[in-house]
Amino acid sequence: MDSAAFEQLVVDALESLPAPFQAYLANVDVIIEQRPSREQRRALDLRPWQSVYGMYEGVPLTERSVDTLAPPDTIIIFQSPLERDFRSPATLRDEVRRTVLHEIAHVFGISDERLRELGAY
Repeated sequence: MDSAAFEQLVVDALESLPAPFQAYLANVDVIIEQRPSREQRRALDLRPWQSVYGMYEGVPLTERSVDTLAPPDTIIIFQSPLERDFRSPATLRDEVRRTVLHEIAHVFGISDERLRELGAY
């Protein structure tokens, strides 16, 4: 899939959010990279055989105070691992949406452990 078509999947996922949630994402940059860098893999403590589809960098809303000045948070979606693991257009679209929502959950302070409890994995 070319980068413009993949980007549209990410945009569609973001636009599917209810307006009140979109307002909280005004200070969040969402970018697409082909794959995680060595530094990103290290930060996520990934082993060589492990894949990652996205990551969140920033200060969750639940950890901010009114006086907190923070740079924009960043959600990174990794195109190559998603395309490799989800070959059909429908499953790729669904997994891109799931990944975007997963990373947005981190913006709201929801941990991976809590997402597991909620059945999001």
